[in-house]
Amino acid sequence: MTDSLDLLVLGNAIVDVIARTDDAFLAKEGIARGAMTLIDEPRAETLFQAMGPATIVSGGSGANTAVGAAMLGAKTGFVGRVRDDELGQLFRHDLKATGVAYDVPAATDGPATARCFVLVTPDGERTMSTYLGACQGLGPDDIHKETVASARVVYLEGYLWDPPAAKEAFRKAAEIAHRSGNAVALTLSDAFCVGRYRDEFLELIRDGSIDILFANLGELKSLYQTEDEEAAVAALRDERNGRGMHMLGLVTRSEKGALVVHGGQAREVAASPVEHVVDTTGAGDLFAAGFLAGHARGLDHLTSARLGTVAAAEVIQHIGARPQADLVMLAREQGLL
Repeated sequence: MTDSLDLLVLGNAIVDVIARTDDAFLAKEGIARGAMTLIDEPRAETLFQAMGPATIVSGGSGANTAVGAAMLGAKTGFVGRVRDDELGQLFRHDLKATGVAYDVPAATDGPATARCFVLVTPDGERTMSTYLGACQGLGPDDIHKETVASARVVYLEGYLWDPPAAKEAFRKAAEIAHRSGNAVALTLSDAFCVGRYRDEFLELIRDGSIDILFANLGELKSLYQTEDEEAAVAALRDERNGRGMHMLGLVTRSEKGALVVHGGQAREVAASPVEHVVDTTGAGDLFAAGFLAGHARGLDHLTSARLGTVAAAEVIQHIGARPQADLVMLAREQGLL
């Protein structure tokens, strides 16, 4: 990655194993509905044997965002770790096939490539059990100054806050990005993830490490420890970083669309039309992809958010978290590009 980038994503390199299920199966397996739970390799093998017929596709929250942004024309790179196994080769192929720059060497020993077991209930809700595997090998040595400095936005997947070495990698990338005059974005990823690292995420926001924050309502409520939607949005609206500047926040609200929170204001953006919700996996990832692709094109925040809703609406109408339609064409039909 020697050319300049619009977006550099740091994320967990994961292959998704997706299967349809019901609430009874989740209860039987003791899985928290709608959450992401970390599991070890033995549990991964047991769950795989117990679940029904599965679709195996490349995934990972940050990687999904990288792919979506690339499909919308943004010059995008990805930093994440896989093993030199079959799933690792699949992940690398799928990422590069969409035009995302990815040159982190595969590990030749240690844990297998990460996999996420995505169980989709009839209402489209996804429940995830994740074996991080080789993901946890990502560290500061994988962060190259020239690559980070070349990217207009560095985007961190909140799930990366679990492995300590990856946390160090992000701090290094954020410091390089800001020294180069570039922006740093964070997605909170999951309400349970926020519960584990609330104080650290708030510190990142308030010490100026983060310029753009992505969250859904559940994650935002968890961040500010309130069940009141208006109170959570008000807290974000009033949030300032260490330089006294208002945070730019993008808050997704499912069928209610999204909020653009900036300059002490919260403005609404309607959701794009959806004929039938099949699988909500990747909705937030693709919203971020659309927004960041719009940002790279110099579009205003509201238009960029509308681009995000178009991308999110596409991905929830089929199984899997990678777009299957031409996002540029969809955006043009909406008069956004």
